[in-house]
Amino acid sequence: MRRPVSSQAAGLLGWLLVAFAAGAVGAIASVDAAGFYAQLIKPSWAPPAAVFAPVWSALYFLMGISAWLVWRSPSQNRAALALFGAQLVANALWSWLFFAWHQGAFACAEVLLLLALILLTLRAFWQCSRLAAILLVPYLLWVSFASVLTWSVWQSNPGLLS
Repeated sequence: MRRPVSSQAAGLLGWLLVAFAAGAVGAIASVDAAGFYAQLIKPSWAPPAAVFAPVWSALYFLMGISAWLVWRSPSQNRAALALFGAQLVANALWSWLFFAWHQGAFACAEVLLLLALILLTLRAFWQCSRLAAILLVPYLLWVSFASVLTWSVWQSNPGLLS
C-alpha cells in the first residue's frame, strides 16, 4: 500500500525529529563539553571542538532519512526500527557518560556497544532499503573514529576521566 504524500512528509518529519531528539538529549549532557574538552589531553589527530556539532547535525539528518526510508518501505521491519531506536538511546547515553559523568571506562565500553548496535541496524536496514543502510555508513565511520578517540582521551586523562 502506497502512503499519501502528506503521510510521507509527516513520516519524514517525524523520523527527523526522533533522530534530532536523541541528539538533543546528548546535547543536554554536553552543555559544558567545550570547556571540559579543552581541559583534556588529546591526540594530535583529535578534531577541534567546533567540528563536532556540524558533523553530528549532518549525521542525525542522514539517520532520520534512513529510518524514514525503512518506515516507508514495503518490507518495513519493526525489528529494524527497534534497533534504530536502541542505537539512538546508546548514542545519547555516551554523551552523559563522557561529558556529564566523566566516566571514561564506561564511555569506552558503551561506544563499543553503540558500534555493535549500528552494525546490527545497518544490516537490518539493508533488508528493507539498501539506500537506508548506505546512509548509515558515515555514522558508522564517525562512531568508529569516535571509539578510538574516546579510548585515547580516556587513557591520556586518568585524573579527569575515571
